[in-house]
Amino acid sequence: MAMSLSLARLTLPRSAPLAAASAGNRAHTAASLAFPAKSFFGAPLAVSAPTAASPLVRKPATSVVAAAKKGYKMKTHKASAKRFRVTGRGKIVRRCAGKQHLLGKKNTKRKKRLSKMVQVNKSDYDNVTGALPYLKVNRKAE
Repeated sequence: MAMSLSLARLTLPRSAPLAAASAGNRAHTAASLAFPAKSFFGAPLAVSAPTAASPLVRKPATSVVAAAKKGYKMKTHKASAKRFRVTGRGKIVRRCAGKQHLLGKKNTKRKKRLSKMVQVNKSDYDNVTGALPYLKVNRKAE
């Protein structure tokens, strides 16, 4: 019991000035402090009430609906993007098949021919442009 009384004596004088100060003057605000109130990151805090432009005011749900009306953003098929490219005239070109392995049995002339890029057949343009929607393709290029 003696320990509890000594603890009470130690805590009572420390809390008494705070209680007397808050009882005497209840109008303490962040503006009346000797130092400016700062946030966690060190920026001064605003003392004014939140306004309509403030991020603290909740926005209506209609703004989310308005953002959704922009339309769907098409996604590029990344595997196709690595296999096809467009020339300066707008043609879609690709690599030839048959140049990956078993090259010992193929003669030099054949390997040289398979190294070149060839144009994608016009009947396959719809398949390629479906996978690569942002490709700048000239369908009239020969």
